[in-house]
Amino acid sequence: MNEHDFTTSFLVDQSPKDAFEAIANVRGWWTEGVDGNTEKLNDEFSVQFWDVHYSRQKLVEVVPYTRIVWQITDSKLTFIADESEWTGTKIIFDIAEKGDQTEVRFTQIGLVPEIECYKDCSNAWGGYINGSLKSLIATGKGKPTTKEELNR
Repeated sequence: MNEHDFTTSFLVDQSPKDAFEAIANVRGWWTEGVDGNTEKLNDEFSVQFWDVHYSRQKLVEVVPYTRIVWQITDSKLTFIADESEWTGTKIIFDIAEKGDQTEVRFTQIGLVPEIECYKDCSNAWGGYINGSLKSLIATGKGKPTTKEELNR
C-alpha cells in the first residue's frame, strides 16, 4: 500500500465478527448482481453494472474477523480508455477493535489519483463503503444496487 491508494474507513458499534460477516455478504452491500461465492479463501465472483463495469475478484486472503483481500483478476470499465485499469489491483478490508467500537478500513491498492477511473471509482466506493456496507453492519440492511436496477 502507498499513501495514494484509495482508502476510506468508518467506525461501528458492532463486533469485528459482525463486520467480517457483512463484508463477506457482497450481495447485501455492493450489488445483488454477484455471480459466484464471496466468503472463503480462493472463492471467485464477478459483478457487472450494466454495460459500464465488469470485474472478477478472487479472495486471496481471509483472516476471520480481521481481514479480507480480493485480487481483481479481470475487469472491463467501458467508461475509460484503459478498460482493464482495475485488473491486478487488490481490495483490502481491514477490521480492528478501536476502544469499544470496530473500525472497518477499505483500501483499493492501485486505485490512485493518477489513473483515469480514480474520481468516479473512489466516489462510488465512498457510497458503497461508508453508506451501504456501514448500514449493513450497523442495521442489518445495506443499500446494494438491486437486480431490478441492473435490468433497467
